[in-house]
Amino acid sequence: MDSLQITPISLANANQRSGRAGRTGPGIAYRLYTERAYTHEMYPSPIPEIQRTNLSYVVMLLKSIGVENLLDFDFLDPSPLDTIKTSMYQLWTLGSLDNTGQITSLGRKMVELPLDPAPAKILVAAHQLGCTEKVVTIVSMLAVPSVFYRPKERLEESDTAREMFFVPEFDHLTLLNLYLQWCSNGCRDSWCTRHFVHSKSMRKAREVRDQLVDILKGSLKLKLKSAGANWDVIHQCICSAYFHQAARIKSLGEYNDLHTGMPCHLHPTSALYSMGYTPDYIVYHGLIFTSKEYMHASLPSTPNGWPRWGPRSLAGASRKKHADLHHAEMESEFQLAQEEEAVGAAAESLRAQSHSAPRSQIVTPGGANSMPRFKTPRRRTNI
Repeated sequence: MDSLQITPISLANANQRSGRAGRTGPGIAYRLYTERAYTHEMYPSPIPEIQRTNLSYVVMLLKSIGVENLLDFDFLDPSPLDTIKTSMYQLWTLGSLDNTGQITSLGRKMVELPLDPAPAKILVAAHQLGCTEKVVTIVSMLAVPSVFYRPKERLEESDTAREMFFVPEFDHLTLLNLYLQWCSNGCRDSWCTRHFVHSKSMRKAREVRDQLVDILKGSLKLKLKSAGANWDVIHQCICSAYFHQAARIKSLGEYNDLHTGMPCHLHPTSALYSMGYTPDYIVYHGLIFTSKEYMHASLPSTPNGWPRWGPRSLAGASRKKHADLHHAEMESEFQLAQEEEAVGAAAESLRAQSHSAPRSQIVTPGGANSMPRFKTPRRRTNI
């Protein structure tokens, strides 16, 4: 599960930042932490990114180029085995890997997109449901930092400006509405300033969208399709990729994640927060850790559709019939893969033995390798 957390800096970061004070002349660095924290609590250097981030895309990329055993792969900075296993499990739930750990046709389409597996699956599902044009905009807006900002001295004014873009159905449509309004007003920075929107984030979202459109039309050879005002198909696309990040209501505004049991809350800036009622089930894009665990980009959902959107979802596994069916399917596929692997290994062994066996040499008469000739000695006669 992706989350944004505030963590302490390392000793290397602290020394590098203090060096800026004396870059052009003598200076003093004021450290806003205790000496004990500096000497005993900070890591010597930052933790490598590969050891603290989601490796799902890396795993899918390695699978696409033919790497079989990822647990023994020689990474420059070895990642914990649990992280690799978790990434493989996530890819399996999304349908990118089959029951034997091999990449599927869906996974080969997803790996062409420079996105995490879940947003990539949204785009692939959008092509199947005919709503690529709007979904690619939503994915682009989710790929950039928060587009709204709230100055402390103008909180009420900024909240009022943000509510102008709210779409009651779900937060993803709010992002789509904001992007369309920005484009219709000439993509001007003055418009962003007036509506408390980060102009830099909007320009970045446009660049991401242009890149994704080029990939969809180029390497994947997919056409952009529009479903008009049919928001249900967009809802299905998002749920097909994020059904594993679902939460059930516990109390007013508070939910429990169905997979981990972690408590999470609706963000005050969410469109669902101002709807007047809270849905029983929610699918969310990610978590933001501040004073509480807040869900980012949420939409209401129902468990009835999860087995259809994701046959390996929590809802399907919670029902014994689906669980037994999936377990039997996995066992048969895994056994078949083992048999094919054993047959391939035996054939390779026979091929190696045939190449390494000594060959008998054929001698041709008069040839260079023929046996040497011995002349019959001449008889001596006495005359």
